[in-house]
Amino acid sequence: MGPLQDILETWARFLYEENATLAFLRRRRWLVLVMSAAVLIPCFWHRRIEAGDLASHVYNAWLAQLIEKGQAPGLYIAKQWNNVLFDVLMVHAAKAVGFAAAQKIVVSVCVLTFFWGVFAFIGVVTERPPWLLAPCIAMLAYGYSFSMGFMNYYLSLGLACFALAILWHAKRKADWIGSGIFALLALLAHPIGFLWLVGTLAYVKLKAKLRGWWKLALPLAAAAGIYAAFWYASHQPALSADWDRGPFYLYNGADQLVLYGKRYIGLAVAAFCFGLVTVAADCFAGRGERGFWKRFELPFELNVVAFCATALLPENLRPSLYAGWIGLLGSRLTTVSAILGFCVLGLLKPRKWHLAGFGVCAMVFFAFLYQDTGWLNRLEANAEKLTSGLTPGTRVIVTIDAPKDSRIQFIHHSVERACIGHCFSYANYEPSSKEFRVRVGEGSPVVTSSTDTAEDMAAGEYEVDERDLPLKQIYQCDASDLTELCIRDLAAGDDLNIDIGRKPGHR
Repeated sequence: MGPLQDILETWARFLYEENATLAFLRRRRWLVLVMSAAVLIPCFWHRRIEAGDLASHVYNAWLAQLIEKGQAPGLYIAKQWNNVLFDVLMVHAAKAVGFAAAQKIVVSVCVLTFFWGVFAFIGVVTERPPWLLAPCIAMLAYGYSFSMGFMNYYLSLGLACFALAILWHAKRKADWIGSGIFALLALLAHPIGFLWLVGTLAYVKLKAKLRGWWKLALPLAAAAGIYAAFWYASHQPALSADWDRGPFYLYNGADQLVLYGKRYIGLAVAAFCFGLVTVAADCFAGRGERGFWKRFELPFELNVVAFCATALLPENLRPSLYAGWIGLLGSRLTTVSAILGFCVLGLLKPRKWHLAGFGVCAMVFFAFLYQDTGWLNRLEANAEKLTSGLTPGTRVIVTIDAPKDSRIQFIHHSVERACIGHCFSYANYEPSSKEFRVRVGEGSPVVTSSTDTAEDMAAGEYEVDERDLPLKQIYQCDASDLTELCIRDLAAGDDLNIDIGRKPGHR
C-alpha cells in the first residue's frame, strides 16, 4: 500500500491542494475503489470486449509480435511518436499474459484513466468532487468513442483531463512536472487529446489576463480560427473533405450515447433533456443570487467553442492519396463537448433527484449495451469456430455488415481478432494507412499494401485478382441471424458482394 498511497496522495494534492480535500479523499477511498470496480463491469460481463476498432488493434499487436519473430513477410514496425501508446501497451501486456488477459487489463486501465481523468477535471473546474455525475461519466466512458474502438484517442483524452486538472490552478514547479508527464503520455496516445489540452490551457490562461470587454475577443478568435479551418478544408479538393454526419446540432455530446440502434436515440434525447431540466431548475432557484451566472462563464464558453469545432470541422478528410483517411473527426470530438457539458452540470447545486434521473438513464444505457455486445460476442464466437480449422497462414477477406440502424460499423474487425494464431486478414486497413506502428511494403503476402484496395475489400466492392490467390472470404450467410457466418474459397474474377442467404462454398 506504500507506493499506491503515495500516488493517491500526490494526485489529490495536485488536484485540490487543500488538506481538507485530501482528508476527504482518504475517507472516501473505499467509495473510489467500489466505483472503479463498478465502472469496469462492462469490460468483464462477456468473454470478449466488443468495441469496434479495438479488435483491429489487438490483431495488429499480434502482427507486431510476428514481425519481431520474422514471421510476417513484408511487414515492419515504423518509428512513430503518436497514436501508439495503446498499441505498445497491448503488445507488452500480451507478451506477459497472453492476448485474452491483455485486452481485459489494458482496456480496463484505459477506462479507469478516462473515467477518473474526467472526474478529476470536472472536480477542479467546479471545486468539488462530482460524485452525483458519476452515472454520466460512466455512460460517456462507454460511449461512441469507446464503442468505436478509438482506443488511442480515448486514452489521450483521459490523460489530457488529468493534465488539465493539475494545471488548472498550478502554482508550483512540481505541478508543471506532473502535468508534463500526463501531457507527454497524451501525445504518445493521440495528437487530438494533446491539442485539446494545449488549446484549453491557452484559452484559460489568456482569459485570466484579459479584462472587461476584451474577454469577448477570446471566444470570437477561437470561433474565427475554427471557421478558417472549415473554409480551408472546403476549398481544398485534394483533401477530399466531407461533412457527412447529419444535422450539426445533433452532435452536442449527447450523441455519444447513440450506439447500436435507434433505441439509443430516445435514451440520448431523454438524457439531454433531463440535463436541460436540471440547469433550468438551478437557474430558476438562483436567479436572484449575486454573481450566479459568473461561475458558468468559462465552462460555457469552452463548450460553445467545442460545439463550433464539431459543427465546422470535417467529418472525414484525406491529407494524402497514399495514406488512409482521418475519419469520423467531428463524431469523436463530441466526447470533448460532453466533458465540458458535465462541467456546467457540476456547477449546479447538487440534488438527489439529479443522481436519480441520471442513474435511471445509466441503467437503461448499460442494459442496452449488455444486449448488443452480447450479440457481437456470438458473432465473434462463430468466427472463431470458422477460423480455428484453417491452416495457419491462410489469407481471408472479411465482408460483414452491422445491422442497418447501428452507428457502430466496424464489427468486421471482430473476425480479424478471431484470426489471431490462425489466419491473416488480407484487407487489414492499419498497415496500408500509414497511421499506425505496423506498416506494409509492396507485395506482402500478409496484407494488401493499398489503402484503397483494403477499403474496397472490406466493403465487398472488390473483384479478386489472380495475384491475390489463394484467398478465402468470411461473410454473413443468414438474413434471419446476422451472427451466422460462412467461409468460401475465392477464384480470380469473384465478386465479394454476396447476398445474405446465399451459401456458396462450405460452412
